[in-house]
This record gives sequence, structure tokens and C-alpha cells, in this order.
Amino acid sequence: MPTYRYVGRSSDGSQVSGQVEANSEDLAAESLMGKGIIPTSISLGSSGSMLNMDVSALFTPKVPLEVLVLFCRQLFSLTKAGVPLLRSMKGLTQNCENKQLKSALEEVVAELTNGRGLSASMQMHPKVFTPLFVSMISVGENTGRLDQALLQLAGYYEQEVETRKRIKTAMRYPTFVISFIVIALFVLNVKVIPQFSSMFSRFGVDLPLPTRILIGMSDFFVNYWGLLVGIIFGLIFAFKTWKGTDKGLETWDKFRLKMPVIGGVVNRALLSRFSRTFALMLKAGVPLNQSLSLSAEALDNRFLELRVLEMKAAIEAGSTVSSTAINSEIFTPLVIQMISVGEETGQIDELLLEVSDFYDREVDYDLKTLTARIEPFLLVIVAGMVLILALGIFLPMWGMLDAIKG
Repeated sequence: MPTYRYVGRSSDGSQVSGQVEANSEDLAAESLMGKGIIPTSISLGSSGSMLNMDVSALFTPKVPLEVLVLFCRQLFSLTKAGVPLLRSMKGLTQNCENKQLKSALEEVVAELTNGRGLSASMQMHPKVFTPLFVSMISVGENTGRLDQALLQLAGYYEQEVETRKRIKTAMRYPTFVISFIVIALFVLNVKVIPQFSSMFSRFGVDLPLPTRILIGMSDFFVNYWGLLVGIIFGLIFAFKTWKGTDKGLETWDKFRLKMPVIGGVVNRALLSRFSRTFALMLKAGVPLNQSLSLSAEALDNRFLELRVLEMKAAIEAGSTVSSTAINSEIFTPLVIQMISVGEETGQIDELLLEVSDFYDREVDYDLKTLTARIEPFLLVIVAGMVLILALGIFLPMWGMLDAIKG
């Protein structure tokens, strides 16, 4: 996603500058205005600076969600106990073990000392504090309920942590099997097949097609492994370059939702995240259009993000939330029904939380049964490997036995 440099004025009239990630200059300006910043100039970052940022980001790990949960919980406890904000932040900075978060908090404390607000200070560190995080803190500051905003953020991130843990647990077995298959292919091509190839060449028998294919693959792997590695890295680079374009990212994210077996799980998990984020924003008092923008960004799926932003534009033009949700064609009947009832009763945030809980339960069930659904595909792959190896190795051996007997 492109990075734009901006200069603008904050809500208190002070000049601010920094960087913001957006897919266009208009979206960058809209994102800044949603954060309470009126931009006076926006320019695309230079290719050199973008390269430096990408390289630094490559070696700088993201702040784990568990660390953010702990930070929110601790700051919530201190704020609720009546400890002054600056003193609380200084104490948390001293006790913070995550280097990236500690560095950001030190700068936030310095800005707080100079009189800047907490949300405005955190906004200067988008790699640590997401727009959703900053917006929640801003709402908490403006309403005098910073402790409640921190508690809601802690609950939100805890749910994200649990979902990610369930996904990792479900993917552990398939990842192990696929890794074993890759290692087995490497050993077979480098060690096993060349031994049989030399044995068959000494006997001078006519080799069947499966054997010739195996020997040809092994020879290519042994003699041209450098070219093979180059092709793999080239394909990875080409894929990343294509995915780096707006159209490529949208196409890939749409494909992720249509993938066999896991596509439905991904779709339900993203719908749960959208419902939870949208409900969290509305419950905190964030305006509807800004809530949709933040919810779209939190989805981490370009295809769904664009559909939600189209909803936002239609709502700003006068349409209802339920009608735009139907026209977007990305939501299930359950979500649409809950949104419609929520609009009529004025409790759309409560109903969306119920939708999120429902999808969380479905995702949990899907993940528990994911291994059972993936196993047939893995068994087919392993059986295919065994069959090819058996045909490739034993067919010529039977031919040699026949020649010996004859």
C-alpha cells in the first residue's frame, strides 16, 4: 500500500506532520480527517524512502497482540484507579519489555509532557497503534471514558488472539504433513532415485515411462538445483509484485474467500471481525461513516474492504445501512437480518456483537473439524507419491527379474 507524507492541523490548531498508508490521495485525506487532522498538503513518499521503510519494516517485528492486551489492561487499571495519565504512561514505559512498544511509549510520554493529547501522540506511531486503536482512545478522551475505551480494546484484542491461536492449532497437522512431504521429496530426488538409476543403467534394461519420469526429475533436481531455486524465488517475487498492485491484491483476497475447504472459514472469520469492529466503534460513539472506514481497514482483505467503502459512500449519499449491505453482496442473510433489525430498534451494535459471537462459534467448530476435512486431500497426495514411486522403481525391477529368468 502506498505511503503518503502529510502536513496538517490537529483539532487544537497545532501543526502536525507524518505518514499515512492509503491506496489513493483522496483516501489518505479522508483517513486523516477521520482522525481529526485537516491536511494542508499530501504527497506520495519517494521511492527511496519507501524502500528504506520496507527494509526497516522487514527487520522490525510487529508488536504482538498479547503485548497490546497487557498494555490496555494495565492502563485501564491505572486510569480507573485515578492515577494521572502522564504518571501512568511513565510507569508503563519503564516496565515495558517490548522494545518497539517501549520506544513508541517513550515518544508518546514526551508528547504528553508537551501538552499533546494521548490519541494525537499515539497517532504518530501507526506501526504500533492502529487507526482503530487511536480512534477508540480519541473517543475515550473526548467522552471522559478512557478507561472504558481501554477495556473494550483489551477485549477486542483478546478475541483476536484467541482466534489466531485456534487457527494456528488447526493448521499444525496439515503444515507438519506438507513439510514432511517436501523433505521426503528432497531426500528421494537427491539420495534414493540416483542409486536406482545407476543400478538400472548397469543392467541396461528398457525403462518404463514412470521410471524415466522419476529419473529425469531427479537428474534435473541434482544438476540444476540452482536454476530450480532461482525459479522458485522468481515466482515468489513475481507473486509479491503482483499482489503489491491494487488489482492483484483485490483478486488474491477474493480468491482467498473462494478457496476449497478453508475459504468458508476465512470468510466467516472476517465477517466476525467486521461485526465485532463495527459494533465496537458504534458502541464507543464513533460516527457511522468513520466506523465503516475503520471496520473496512481492520478486515485486512482488500476485496471486502472496497465493498465496505462502497457501502460507506452509498450511506453518505442517503441510503440505509441494510440496503447497502444487501447491495454489497458480501454478507450472509444472518448479518443483513441483524443489521435490519438493529436499524429499526436502534441496537445495531448489540445485535452485531451477537453476530460476531455466532460466527466465532462457527469458526471454532470449523477449525476443530478442519483437520478431518483436509486429511483426504493429504492422503491423496501421499498415495499418489507412493504409487508413482512404486511404479517407477518396481516395474523395471520386475523387468530385470524376467530378463534374468529368461
